[in-house]
Amino acid sequence: MKKRHLIALDLDGTLLTDQKVISPRTKCTVQTAIQEGHIVVIATGRPHRASIGYYHELQLDTPMVNFNGALIHHPTDRKWDVLHNPMPIRTARQIIDACYDLEVHNILAEIMDNVYLDQYDEKILEIFHESKDDTPITIGNLKHKLKEDPTSLLIYPKEEDILRLRNHLTEYHAELIEHRKWGAPYNVIEIVKKGMNKAVGLQKIAHYFNIPKDHIIAFGDEDNDLEMIDYAGVGVAMENGINELKQIANHVTNTNEQDGVGEFLENYLQLNIKSV
Repeated sequence: MKKRHLIALDLDGTLLTDQKVISPRTKCTVQTAIQEGHIVVIATGRPHRASIGYYHELQLDTPMVNFNGALIHHPTDRKWDVLHNPMPIRTARQIIDACYDLEVHNILAEIMDNVYLDQYDEKILEIFHESKDDTPITIGNLKHKLKEDPTSLLIYPKEEDILRLRNHLTEYHAELIEHRKWGAPYNVIEIVKKGMNKAVGLQKIAHYFNIPKDHIIAFGDEDNDLEMIDYAGVGVAMENGINELKQIANHVTNTNEQDGVGEFLENYLQLNIKSV
């Protein structure tokens, strides 16, 4: 009898193709893994509203990790304990002040599924319209509009100010926040509360399902996947991923454009795949 595994899937650059879809082969493979008793979860930096569509497409019935671990919840089971760990609003306002001083292009704050945008920007709004059209969006000066502890901040700095901003965040706020840069084509700095990462969510879910560490398979491609890949017994980096991730991973699979997730799961779990 095969032992069941917990499979954690990052979305962008990992499960999803560059067109932001799940390929037929990978979708078939993931669903076969579920049918054979394995547990599949999504672990993403995205908010709930921008990942729930893929959750339903895969027909999942498991907890989900959003905002890189700042939100851990179960979309279909309200009895499951929600873990929401926002950053202190005082810290957020200090960071917003520093961003104003640097004259960044824009700042976006999120409280669960509520979006606060400092300045109206059609391109940024388009990114968030891949989700529900009824997403609450408040536009205006964040110093005045933001009144609760935010789940995350997304900073859109000028390219020449990225290093300066990150150095500032490390020097003045390292004890309270984590900050990461999104991969291409975005020059976005994402900020969440200190200690929040995907491994935190994965550990909670593994404990819930009583899955030992050596039966956790995690896939990722960017620096927000480092802790999760390092934590998992079977950490898998995508070929299109950053070198730092490949160096700590147990395996490197094909790119997100070449069904890397599907191919690895087929072989590693010896799945009985029906033709797509």
